[in-house]
Amino acid sequence: MKNYVKEGDRTTYTNSTGTDIKSGDPVVIGSTIGVACVDIANGASGAVALEGVYTLPKTAGSSGHAIAQGDIMLFDISAGEFDIKTATDAAGDILGGCIADSAALTTDTTVNVRLCGPGAIQTGA
Repeated sequence: MKNYVKEGDRTTYTNSTGTDIKSGDPVVIGSTIGVACVDIANGASGAVALEGVYTLPKTAGSSGHAIAQGDIMLFDISAGEFDIKTATDAAGDILGGCIADSAALTTDTTVNVRLCGPGAIQTGA
């Protein structure tokens, strides 16, 4: 094909967040959540995975919720953590775009997240 560019499981991301991103960190690109494949210094570019299942930070304790396999995830952009879709959202949080690949308890600090496309940027409750 003359119009083929590349496989779509990764993209090159330029970090303009003001802080360094570590390999394995969630990365928000518009309304899509990816995972950094490498360390990406502020101002530098690096690979971000857009597909797959990753163990990522989860809101735990009294602020978090139990998560069932298949639950739609909410990414709390300020905390850098995932919770269930019914959690209270804030402006900039991403709803959807990820589902829980396995269950997690309220007290768990991580959850296995399946990246599955763009979500919806929230305006806040």
